[in-house]
Amino acid sequence: MSAEASVGGHDADSVRSAVPQPACHSTDERRNPGLMGSKYVKLNVGGSLHYTTIQTLSKEDSLLRSICTGITDATIDSEGWVVLERSGRHFGLVLNFLRDGSVPLPEDHRELDEVLKEAQYYRVQGLVQHCLNAMQKQQDIFESVCRIPMITSAKEEQKMIATCRKPVVKLQNNRGNNKYSYTSNSDDNLLKNIELFDKLVLRFNNRVLFVKDVLGDEICCWSFYGEGRKIAEVCCTSIVYATEKKQTKVEFPEARIFEETLNILIYENNRSGPGGFHLLDSRGSGSSLGAGQSEEEGAAGGDRRVRRIHVRRHIMHDERGHGQQTVYKD
Repeated sequence: MSAEASVGGHDADSVRSAVPQPACHSTDERRNPGLMGSKYVKLNVGGSLHYTTIQTLSKEDSLLRSICTGITDATIDSEGWVVLERSGRHFGLVLNFLRDGSVPLPEDHRELDEVLKEAQYYRVQGLVQHCLNAMQKQQDIFESVCRIPMITSAKEEQKMIATCRKPVVKLQNNRGNNKYSYTSNSDDNLLKNIELFDKLVLRFNNRVLFVKDVLGDEICCWSFYGEGRKIAEVCCTSIVYATEKKQTKVEFPEARIFEETLNILIYENNRSGPGGFHLLDSRGSGSSLGAGQSEEEGAAGGDRRVRRIHVRRHIMHDERGHGQQTVYKD
């Protein structure tokens, strides 16, 4: 009986061996059973071909290591290339990081973000952290640099002021917009206004948005905005009659400009309170308009008024010898 059972079992094995088994080799050709038995590996990443070692791909606990160990399936074509359905633009940078542990990153923010996305996809945590550190460094440099937008159109100006969360100080500076000659001190005062603008930018850069306008109608005019609306305006130009001809005079009301800049800070982070409280009361006993200056209130009531401060216009001034009377016409 045992001999017959043995013969019967042998016949059954022969029959099973004669029956065609399902072909599995075709699947092995398309899927990666593990590449650890090889030293080198060929990678086709979105049409970009790369040739590297298993050791390089296994340096970090990443998607690439799991492909090498067979934990993650990957498609292998008939020529032995491991096909990765991914853009190959930055894959060389990923490989260089695995080789060296560090790699120069692109300075362009968009390209740096693309590298970060690739590093996150391949789960190369060292490169991910490297990209995040580079982005933080770029952000720190950007915040420390004073950037002054230049107004190119009225529409752009309105959009910038309406969307900005910071208070806005605008200097309108257009020396060429003048029909008359300038008085002797006008050029110096114009430069002083520009220098004051630069100093204020350096001092309040992170708190106030400073913009320049060289296309406007005014020769020299400061405008102060908070919560998307104009709060105050300081005009520094006037018309002077000298020796029967008109001249343009540019003033430098430094104290008043600095005062309005401080006042505008109450609109920082929407901190303005009811009643239009001011850091410095522009009409208090501690401030004065100075010679030749006047102040106007807007037509709207309450805290919606716009303070307009400017030197008196249409001043008749005879600059002949001392002792001559000066006549002002408003």
